[in-house]
Amino acid sequence: MPETPQLKMWQGDFGEQYAERNEFADWKLDIGKRVFRRILKDLEFGSVLEVGSNIGMNLWFMNELFKGRIKLGAVEPNRKAFERLTTQTYMQISEAYNCSVFDMPLPDASIDLVFTSGVLIHIGPDDLERAVDEIFRVARRYILCIEYFSHSPVEVTYRGHQGLLFKRDFGAFYLDRFPNLKWLDYGFLWQREFPIFDNLNWWLFQKKPGC
Repeated sequence: MPETPQLKMWQGDFGEQYAERNEFADWKLDIGKRVFRRILKDLEFGSVLEVGSNIGMNLWFMNELFKGRIKLGAVEPNRKAFERLTTQTYMQISEAYNCSVFDMPLPDASIDLVFTSGVLIHIGPDDLERAVDEIFRVARRYILCIEYFSHSPVEVTYRGHQGLLFKRDFGAFYLDRFPNLKWLDYGFLWQREFPIFDNLNWWLFQKKPGC
């Protein structure tokens, strides 16, 4: 698939700068574990894939929460972020791909839980359906979406750039796109309680049998 304008930005210097602003730090671990404990609760799954993982901090939180019992996978389009992801020492990544959501080399229904966190907001509206179609295709049981919310689709200036951040009701977008998707839960990550999650909304979905 041809690169989108947004993908070109994230693959280049702009994406590298984002990766440089992120770092593993012990103080973040408890916050991250509490977030995923709240979202996933008693959900049972053996494999997870983060689409747009950057350096892998969310996967670190989940690995520590589940004490290494789940298989970790990642998709990351920026080369330098991908290198940091695959050379860090905080957890073992089972499979990692330096690619975008549009060309994931994974079989259908091959991962129990597929999720994004602050990624769909950076995909242009004209390409969003193709992105979630791929996420839906790869997911076997669950899809988790953690993104900014807006009642109506809106573009927001992001670090002085236009065309890089788009808010909407992503939960409704998923349900309208996939009638065989069932929502299990949703919530809000208040920055006062979870300072590294920046007032994000989340939606947890389950694929109905046979999807």
